[in-house]
Amino acid sequence: MPKGGARAHSGPPPDPNSITQSNGEWTVLPATGRAGKPPSWPLSKASPRETTLWRAEWRRPQAVMWERQGQEVEVALYVRSLVGAEKADAPVALRTLVRQQMEALGVSVPGMLRNRWRIADVDLEHDDDVDGEVDDVRSRLTVVAGGGA
Repeated sequence: MPKGGARAHSGPPPDPNSITQSNGEWTVLPATGRAGKPPSWPLSKASPRETTLWRAEWRRPQAVMWERQGQEVEVALYVRSLVGAEKADAPVALRTLVRQQMEALGVSVPGMLRNRWRIADVDLEHDDDVDGEVDDVRSRLTVVAGGGA
């Protein structure tokens, strides 16, 4: 009798740096996240914790794609599940659901890879370092007298 077979999400996720996995385009999400107010809460009355998480989730870079794809309900269900999973006595099944939702929405790293999303590189030219020089790590170390290895 044959074992297993092709399953959804089987195998390693796509690698944006792979030469052999060049099929399919990658979407670059803005490092600054989504601008603007979050959409209206689409489910029944939100708790204060749900409202806080809802606002935070819609500032993520991934929220640009959620908005484009009309995934307000999916994000709201994720937020509601996450609030339940935060409780100390939350069932394992609920925490498993949250992990699956994170992947489906591209919140987790594997989810971003499977959706072929990557976050734009942050502009490193505007570093807070005034003189523009990179500090030598050794210059910040001090020798401790009598300190052994």
